[in-house]
Amino acid sequence: MGDAMGEHAGKYLTFALAGEQYGLSVTAVREIIRMTDITPVPQVPNHVRGVINLRGKVVPIVDLRLTFGYEAEACTQRTCIIVADVRIGSHRKSMGVIVDHVSEVLNITRQEIEPMPDVGHGVDTRHLKALAKIKGAVVVLIDLDRVLGGRELAIA
Repeated sequence: MGDAMGEHAGKYLTFALAGEQYGLSVTAVREIIRMTDITPVPQVPNHVRGVINLRGKVVPIVDLRLTFGYEAEACTQRTCIIVADVRIGSHRKSMGVIVDHVSEVLNITRQEIEPMPDVGHGVDTRHLKALAKIKGAVVVLIDLDRVLGGRELAIA
């Protein structure tokens, strides 16, 4: 188990979502931008907020709160978009995820990582890599490819 958890060690961009801390491997992150106007796209799933024009490139934007089943909340000055490369099928695509705020980049060691606990049948935790215990708090390490890559994204 230690070796399996060791594969998750590395640098993570941590961010807040509904009062919880999450981590995303920095290798997937392209940039962090302030919240901007999002162009809605009709007939897409509720968690897909629309698209933005990022330096001439159309980037789909997903509300991570809604994706994870949290209540929608009004944006604040700290709300931002993490633009990341996500595997969609057999190729990679830039997508943005809205988060409450970015916290910091952490170097998470093998010793700080715990496997996801068994939460019972019918609960899909495939998009969660592991848990990290940092300074007395728990950071949920997510796999954005699994969070977004397997979802229906009509605009992706």
